[in-house]
Amino acid sequence: MTIEERLNLIKQVGEEIIQEDELKKLLESGEQLYAYDGFEPSGQIHIAQGIVRAININKITKAGIKFRMWVADWHAMANNKLGGDLEKIKTTGKYFIEVWKASGMDLSNVEFKWASDMVKNPDYWKLVLNIGKSNALKRFIRTAEMMGRQESLDALTGAHIIYSCMQVADIFMLGAKITQLGMDQRKINMLAREIGPLLGYWKPVVVSHHMLMGLLKSSSSTGVARDETLRPHSASSYEGHGSASSLSPRSFSEGRKEKSHERQNLSNLKIQKTIERKMSKSLPDSAIFMTDTYEDIKRKINKAYCPEGIVEENPILEYYKYILFESLDKLQLQNIVVTRPQKFGGPVILNSYENLERLFKEKQIHPLDIKSKAIELLDKLLQPVRRHFEENEYPKKLLQEVKSFQITR
Repeated sequence: MTIEERLNLIKQVGEEIIQEDELKKLLESGEQLYAYDGFEPSGQIHIAQGIVRAININKITKAGIKFRMWVADWHAMANNKLGGDLEKIKTTGKYFIEVWKASGMDLSNVEFKWASDMVKNPDYWKLVLNIGKSNALKRFIRTAEMMGRQESLDALTGAHIIYSCMQVADIFMLGAKITQLGMDQRKINMLAREIGPLLGYWKPVVVSHHMLMGLLKSSSSTGVARDETLRPHSASSYEGHGSASSLSPRSFSEGRKEKSHERQNLSNLKIQKTIERKMSKSLPDSAIFMTDTYEDIKRKINKAYCPEGIVEENPILEYYKYILFESLDKLQLQNIVVTRPQKFGGPVILNSYENLERLFKEKQIHPLDIKSKAIELLDKLLQPVRRHFEENEYPKKLLQEVKSFQITR
């Protein structure tokens, strides 16, 4: 496989890559590269963490990169997942691994590493401390989105700040030249790129994957931002500065700072919308879980937000784009055939997601048509996972235990 072919595989995973030229240099270096993603074990695993994660990791490993899956059990405890009960969190982590075994993830180039093992290493805590000393408290507070939600200052605890330092330390202790996390982790990854060279480490390449949106309509679908502080500045922010030629050196610098601040606000707004739209384990109908029955899938998909002719922020179309069309080989299909009533043209053959999007936008395919096919194909994808947990005692016991745990956001 050529460098360009490897790069293109990784680009299929990354909704954003910082920076692509740095990634290409890493691939050209010939060294064995490691990428990582971390996950907090909490509750049942949904389809984005299961099937989509397997699809993305298989592309990364096919590109010749070894993948380290970071079981962030101590981080989950710091974030009060499952009430901060470490034993429950560990049980859930073992359950996650069993799901991936059954979901089509190629485990030959995947290693599972546990935070509970890493914390026994004093060098880890030395690095955590040095990271904590590298920036003012305000900078770590701004990374609160890394925990998958935005918190007011009063709601943040000391553990949340330690969590930020731990997450940066994880990258370097795992030897990960590439971080392969969701878009909601962007801030912590940028912090790692800043801190790494200061502490004698590297500047990790950030490959951020798309966050699959929840099935239910979100507030961001209205286009209204919840947090006014995250709105981009209006033109009135530049009143009194005039044109660039009339600015004093100081005011020109201030203008650049304001433009930088505006770009940061746009980035923050994008992250906020990503967090608001993504699946939530505490809202079961917002996601398909990996052991859901056919009846569960049917209920959730039929209930899902899917406005006719609207392709933006449409969760059913996202399922087609990021799951179903990516799983054609696994489903043993060359294309997807959607059944329509004869009076509306009869069955339609979809050879690509772009084909589906165009027909849906033109209202040649109705939401009920694509929902019906999605139910059928999602059920087929999850059958091996359900069988794994039904027919094997160890994973069956893990699933029963995880189902008994109360989910905390």
